[in-house]
Amino acid sequence: MMSEANANRIGNFDWDSRLAHRTQRMKSSVIRELLKLTTQPNIISFAGGLPAPELFPLREFDEACHYILQTAGQIALQYSPTEGFPPLKGYLAEVMSKYGIQVEADNILMVSGSQQGLDLLGKLFIDRDDCIVCSRPTYLGALQAWNAYEGHFYTVPLDDDGMVVEEIVPILKNGHRPRMVYVLPNFHNPAGTTLPLDRRERLVEIAREYDLVLIEDDPYGELRFEGDDITPIFRMAPERTIYMSTFSKTLAPGIRLAWVVAPKPLIAKLVQAKQGADLHTGTLVQMVTDDICQRGFLKQHVKKLRTVYKNRRDAMVDAIDEHWPEESRYTCPAGGLFLWARTPEQINTRDFLEDAVEAKVAYVPGFAFYPGEQGGEHFMRLNFSNASEEMINEGIFRLGKAMKNKLTKAG
Repeated sequence: MMSEANANRIGNFDWDSRLAHRTQRMKSSVIRELLKLTTQPNIISFAGGLPAPELFPLREFDEACHYILQTAGQIALQYSPTEGFPPLKGYLAEVMSKYGIQVEADNILMVSGSQQGLDLLGKLFIDRDDCIVCSRPTYLGALQAWNAYEGHFYTVPLDDDGMVVEEIVPILKNGHRPRMVYVLPNFHNPAGTTLPLDRRERLVEIAREYDLVLIEDDPYGELRFEGDDITPIFRMAPERTIYMSTFSKTLAPGIRLAWVVAPKPLIAKLVQAKQGADLHTGTLVQMVTDDICQRGFLKQHVKKLRTVYKNRRDAMVDAIDEHWPEESRYTCPAGGLFLWARTPEQINTRDFLEDAVEAKVAYVPGFAFYPGEQGGEHFMRLNFSNASEEMINEGIFRLGKAMKNKLTKAG
């Protein structure tokens, strides 16, 4: 057992003064902190981007693990190439071709979750004081990944059709030359919007005119409930677009498996960056996932997810209409996991979170999705995929009741 004297000596050491300057920009994820609330009894959490755990394919993972360990265990438990497991990359190339993304396996790098992909891109592209263009709001994980590289975010607004891409032009005309433009075209996180074809085409025009790099982050694209698929940006401009997707939303987030698609020269640089991070993504995880996919299971599984998540989205929309103040507004996404809700002006969602937790409900306040946390005071992100329809109705009821109480006190 450590003595009290030694414990005090360890605790008193001044680590902060030894750290790199960039660590001052590192912050804990608001979502990660909020997820701790889910351990409290009776909390209904709409905070995390959590898939439905009861739909995880436990039997398929169990069978695939046994099969891989029995037939190729020595390979599965060994080091493997940084680029990723070749059969899995071949499978992904074939699947993406159905969406118009025509690439070879060598254009794909397997990464340990999309978050690692974002970090690797930051490592390659962002120097201190560089410009990154994104929407306002945007994905919190991208902000967290890239803040440490000391760039600056220049933002353009969102409307009901997603990123207002025409607003990128004034940024460029003001002399800023972004290292990359970050786009979430399908079922935006947090806003739930989908970028229509004409805006995608205009974005590509702007990128070619001003010689820009585009990051197309597409974790939710397969979870479309309504309407037709829209042409990926990568298909329109493969020479300057980096595409990202993940198994986290279709199979399971715990396997931490995603992929990056890019021109081969850039893949080579990403491989070098990844070698310095973790050598390679887990061999066993890749081989097990490949076995599940090659058996044809994923296609039917995704159909089931779409049905369940659509029903849960509808339950959340109906509950907001029934239980929230009339001034409330929300997006109604055609897919994905999130709904973006606007509260009455008297309610600041950062402050109101305390009332929500007291009512045993958690959400992510809007400020978390804005660079510098400036904005989103009257917005909240609500996840509808994780809770049952009954729990969704109860949680939205509790939030509505707390809002109405707040408005009564304010009035």
